[in-house]
Amino acid sequence: MVLIYGPHIKELSGFEPHTTNQRMELTAAIKGLEQLKERTRVRLYSDSAYLINGFTLGWIDNWQKNGWRNSRGDPVSNSDLWKALIELSRKHEIEWIKVKGHSTNKWNNHCDELARQAIRRGTN
Repeated sequence: MVLIYGPHIKELSGFEPHTTNQRMELTAAIKGLEQLKERTRVRLYSDSAYLINGFTLGWIDNWQKNGWRNSRGDPVSNSDLWKALIELSRKHEIEWIKVKGHSTNKWNNHCDELARQAIRRGTN
């Protein structure tokens, strides 16, 4: 992940064995938002429709109303991470922006490379 604030750029990456892409996408957003020390207006870009749609299409609202059950009545996957993101989203003003994966977005492509490097290093 890349955090940009004015002229400052901070890169974060990590690796977790035996997990899913969806958990890692949510974790990246959490780790990035946790870096913010005070209430901040944030544009959070992600190629994860799962992450962005959770906030922009009202999925989270429905899950909370339904006791953290999805539309099929099953427990919501990754509810621990979603709950952490909800708490963080209350602390900041976040604009959730979907970008096309593996496209010409230089920052998204850079984040993909950071993730691949973390996997190769095997570090979390």
